[in-house]
Amino acid sequence: MQLGLIGLGRMGGNMRDRLRAAGHEVVGFDPRPEVTDVPSLAELAAALEAPRVVWVMVPSGDPTRSTVRSLAEILEPGDLVIDGGNSRYTDDGPNAELLSAKGIGYVDCGVSGGIWGKDNGYGLMAGGAQEHIDLAMPIFDALRPEGPREEGFAHAGPVGAGHFSKMVHNGIEYGLMQAYAEGFELMEAAPLVENVPAVIQAWSRGTVVRSWLLDLLVNALNEDPHLTELEGYVDDSGEGRWTIEEAITHAVPLPVISAALFARFASRQDESPAMKAVAALRNQFGGHAVKKSAGPAGAPGDHAGPSSGSGSTH
Repeated sequence: MQLGLIGLGRMGGNMRDRLRAAGHEVVGFDPRPEVTDVPSLAELAAALEAPRVVWVMVPSGDPTRSTVRSLAEILEPGDLVIDGGNSRYTDDGPNAELLSAKGIGYVDCGVSGGIWGKDNGYGLMAGGAQEHIDLAMPIFDALRPEGPREEGFAHAGPVGAGHFSKMVHNGIEYGLMQAYAEGFELMEAAPLVENVPAVIQAWSRGTVVRSWLLDLLVNALNEDPHLTELEGYVDDSGEGRWTIEEAITHAVPLPVISAALFARFASRQDESPAMKAVAALRNQFGGHAVKKSAGPAGAPGDHAGPSSGSGSTH
């Protein structure tokens, strides 16, 4: 089967390789001349036979919306566009309507697998009409992992359902990663556990917390047993935020996912104004010692608090 693939970055480039290895003809377009197969979207469309299937794998938001608008002018009735990026599901309805006015189909597909998907396959969650899912099924089957289709691909529902499902998937991912990270930190802090990487590796088989994420943590600890080479700064792609916003809309409690997102926010603060306020309050009501920041009032590590004769035990 032929496929046009727009966006040949870490995910898109690997997807092109996996599809070609499965015997599909992939025509890729990317703004970078060293990786693209054709110099323009128009030439990508010209290289494909109707009905064309074009997979968009570019950053979410304006880059994806702009690409869809361009395809609406280039493609023809009967063609199909698949958005496989991390778009917010609320973008899918407008994208589908724009293309439908031109007689072009639309499918949104959440894709999970990261840089390992080229060899292991990708987990796919698609939203759209059954006829469009059927048209692209050879592509979905080539991208998903080997084994039963239902263990690597789901037709989640109508347009928007694929990206909604991927959004929830990523929210769950936040919670799982945070739980593993907190367990790692606690064992690192406890002198009783002398070989934390070995303990985590021992969880890899037979335990109820085994998972691919745990395997990746084992890999990271094999490379850097105490993670001393990394800074504790964690960004977020936006999907965790969207998950929590949807939870608020539907009155669904998500305490674990919410806490995991806020932990990422905390990781980006050199100093926490909130924790400064907590320290100040503890000093006010209980006379607890606080560390003063560097500056005219003292050097780093200086303490301010009750005088040595106060006898406060709060």
